[in-house]
Amino acid sequence: MKMKKRILTLITAFLVVMLAVVGCGKKEIVVKDREGNDFTVPKKLERIISTAPSNTEVLVELGLADKLVAVDKYSADIPGLPKDIKLIDFANPDAEAIVSLEPDMIIASGHNKTGNSEDPFKVAKEAGISVAYIPSSDSIQGIYDDIMFIADITGTKEKGQKIVDNMKSQVNEIAKIGKTIKDKKKVYFEIGPAPNLYSFGNGTFLNEMIELVGGENIFVDQKAWISPSEESVIEKNPDVILTNVNYVQDAVKDIKGREGWKNVNAVKNGQVYLIDTNASSRPSQNVVKALKQMAEYINPDAYAKQK
Repeated sequence: MKMKKRILTLITAFLVVMLAVVGCGKKEIVVKDREGNDFTVPKKLERIISTAPSNTEVLVELGLADKLVAVDKYSADIPGLPKDIKLIDFANPDAEAIVSLEPDMIIASGHNKTGNSEDPFKVAKEAGISVAYIPSSDSIQGIYDDIMFIADITGTKEKGQKIVDNMKSQVNEIAKIGKTIKDKKKVYFEIGPAPNLYSFGNGTFLNEMIELVGGENIFVDQKAWISPSEESVIEKNPDVILTNVNYVQDAVKDIKGREGWKNVNAVKNGQVYLIDTNASSRPSQNVVKALKQMAEYINPDAYAKQK
């Protein structure tokens, strides 16, 4: 009888331990997203929604294209996406329509909050869907961190590390040459055409890229995204003009033909170039492509061997 009681006691103790172990295995993991909000990592990950092209590019590179059930409309041109993938509005995502897709995770952008007084994914969160916010990064390091965050929460950390290591290798090689350049060319980078010019100052990853390749942004004394006047560009007289504008017929021709710009060094010497729009506007691993173009156009002699 005593032996039976001992056996029953041991069995009970064993079951308690096993239940505790199983319980621990099911414990939810909560981390901070890139905006500093609490984010619950889903226990299963079969269905993902991405609401910004930069995040979509990272997810595809991580090998998760088959798990994407919807993306924002600006992601539609990204190679590797399923042909029948649903498209959602970038600026004003329809939360109820998104919930109906039953995603396990939504990877959102800070841009999705533009014009909204409240969280556009409040309904999704209330439905129990995990939502991670990734604000647009303002530095190359920030882009590395974004990639690793996405890799961590999707269980693809090893792939993410390979992507970042590959980026760092290329960026460091370009930066090494950039540091040897003493005569810094003045650069104007146009991301919005006349009559309402749009460019940037310091505190942006594009400004950092100009500096990495041995150039100097003519608006480095200003902060973030700016709307300069044509007169200010002419007065600063850039040696090189870059543009990533893709919604005018010929952005380079447009700049060269502007009234009052013919004596600007870049125009006079034929140093006006088009940079890949997506690579230079989406903070993902593909910024390296834009960085290489910028290096080639700003300091072609220094980077000739890298072609």
